[in-house]
Amino acid sequence: MKIQRICCIGAGYVGGPTMAVIADRCQQVQVQVVDINQARIDAWNDPDLGKLPVYEPGLDRVVERARGRNLHFSTDVAASIAAADMVFISVNTPTKTKGLGAGQASDLRWVEACAREVAQAATGHTIVVEKSTLPVRTAAAIKTILEAASDGEDQRTFSVLSNPEFLAEGTAISDLEAPDRVLIGGDDPASIDSLAEIYAHWVPQQQILRTNLWSSELSKLTANAFLAQRISSINSIAAFCEASGADVREVARAIGTDSRIGPKFLNAGPGFGGSCFQKDILNLVYLCRHFGLPEVADYWESVVALNTWQQHRIARLVVQKLFGTVTGKRLAILGFAFKADTNDTREAPAIRICRDLLEEGAQLSIHDPKVSAQQMARDLQQEAAPQAGSLSGTGSWAEAGTIEDAVTGADAVLVLTEWQQYRDLNWMSLAGRMRKPAWVFDARAVADPEQVRAAGLSLWRVGDGEG
Repeated sequence: MKIQRICCIGAGYVGGPTMAVIADRCQQVQVQVVDINQARIDAWNDPDLGKLPVYEPGLDRVVERARGRNLHFSTDVAASIAAADMVFISVNTPTKTKGLGAGQASDLRWVEACAREVAQAATGHTIVVEKSTLPVRTAAAIKTILEAASDGEDQRTFSVLSNPEFLAEGTAISDLEAPDRVLIGGDDPASIDSLAEIYAHWVPQQQILRTNLWSSELSKLTANAFLAQRISSINSIAAFCEASGADVREVARAIGTDSRIGPKFLNAGPGFGGSCFQKDILNLVYLCRHFGLPEVADYWESVVALNTWQQHRIARLVVQKLFGTVTGKRLAILGFAFKADTNDTREAPAIRICRDLLEEGAQLSIHDPKVSAQQMARDLQQEAAPQAGSLSGTGSWAEAGTIEDAVTGADAVLVLTEWQQYRDLNWMSLAGRMRKPAWVFDARAVADPEQVRAAGLSLWRVGDGEG
């Protein structure tokens, strides 16, 4: 089946960039990205490419080339589905907050709603592609909904494929343009070939992997679980390095030279964040318990528990170093996004660390080059406010327009996101704006230790046995 029209339901962090690259590389295919969020669609259509709802280096250039040619953004979901040969489902699947499996299982209400929308609006034969990260065997539910729609007299038919994304936020465009692999799971070889033909415009055939549906769904969960496990592992060693006098960067370099392990994801930090790692591990925990594997579930649950512990540990350490209290003290927070080169804050380590410090009565001044104050307020569940009385015990936060504004009058600086601009700071100049004695808490190990100490500042650096 030759694919001429693609519809993607969901214009978020996966759907928007993925479809932009497909449209850029497959100019003969019309790509329609739809979403019920009018504000999000308006942002995708904004002439000012700096206002795209997703920040990814290089995304603006891809959108500029394809938008209006064969890439379109709309809220007309039904009409777009009806015209499409292939429909991608790329909606959010957050962890359930209540009901069966609360705190671990994925909330699939939007996936089911999409399947029902496709079942109602599709015409002819439609290939439905799972792009969202989903629990194993979710495709069975989608297939059941679609098969019920095929029972009528209008000769509509459906095939279901799993095509999980393996993007890293901050490098999503390069990951899409030069992927390690593209995974396509399904039980209809012709449909698999149709999707593989799309990717073959720029991905070598040997990197397009074909599996069954269930293997594809599980591969995504497992990949994220393995990556998160490595982050928790190196952070556990970082804590041991701090206690023993070792340097976690030297340990990581020694470990990373082992070809069986490799250097990637061996950077100690404040813990993993993002939309997938924690959510997918908790989903894996839930599924393991469901299938009667409690010991396996406990093992993977410990990866999440250690990640949470690392974030609480950093907040506690800040309090301890600042004479046992941060009540009324101004703390400069540099970085709120969960990693550099993205405006995504989902499960960002900064959220938990900042909440702990607010609970202790700190006055936070938060700077991030891409995260808005509105997003910070949502994540902290607290509106920005002027600094409270120094000994009131009430924590507050405010956005800082510049790094200099953030550190002025601060007792400490916390580097929580590894933005490039935080690597090149003039610590001598910044130290003059701070209240002495002052600290730098470098949770990303991006500051130059010699420059920090030469400026008269005390330094804690993650995984460093000194300080």
